[in-house]
Amino acid sequence: MGNGSKNIYPVYDRLLKRSDKEMLLCQHSVVIWLTGLSGAGKTTIANGVERKLYNEGYLSQILDGDNIRDKINRDLGFSKEDRRLNIIRAAEISGLFMDCGIIAINCFISPSRDIRQEAKNLIGEENFFEIYINCPLEICEKRDDKRLYERARSGDIKEFTGISSPYEEPLNPSLEIKTDILSIEDSINKLYNFILPKVNIIR
Repeated sequence: MGNGSKNIYPVYDRLLKRSDKEMLLCQHSVVIWLTGLSGAGKTTIANGVERKLYNEGYLSQILDGDNIRDKINRDLGFSKEDRRLNIIRAAEISGLFMDCGIIAINCFISPSRDIRQEAKNLIGEENFFEIYINCPLEICEKRDDKRLYERARSGDIKEFTGISSPYEEPLNPSLEIKTDILSIEDSINKLYNFILPKVNIIR
C-alpha cells in the first residue's frame, strides 16, 4: 500500500482482556484445584458443583484424568517427572480457560506440596484455590470399584499414591472437605458455597 493510501482494514488497538470476557459471561474466572487421594470424591463433587453453577448461569470446565491424563497427556507415564509434567500442563490449560473468563475446576491427586505450589505459581496465587478433599485411605479403598488399590497392593500398579507413593496433605488449604463425614450432597454444597462469592458479579 503506497504512502498516503488509507488502510481499508479495521485497526484493533488491543487484544480482548480477561476482564472483557468476564463481563461478557457475568462471572469472575478462577481456578479451583481439588486435591486428595484416589477415591476421596474429587470428581463426584466437581460434577455436582459444575451442575449447580450451570443452573445459576455460570460457565465452568472440569479438568481431570479423563480429559487431561487420558487424552492430552497420554504420552506421559507415572515417573516423578511425568507426574509433574501432567500437573504443569493441567495448570497451563487451566490458565487458558481462566483467561477466557471460564471457571476451571481441576480434579488431580497432585500428591506433593511442591507440585501444587508450582501450579499455584503458574496460575497466580490470587486466582488459585486449593481444596483438600480429605478421606482416610481405608475408606478410599472401600470405594474403589476399579480395584486400583488392590492392584497397587499386589504390585500390579507401581508408584500408586497412598500405597507405594506418598501423598502430602495440604498445610493451609483454601477449604477442606471431609468426605468420610459429609454426604455427597453436603460436600457439593460446601464447595459451591465457597466458590460462589469468588465468581459472582452482581447481575
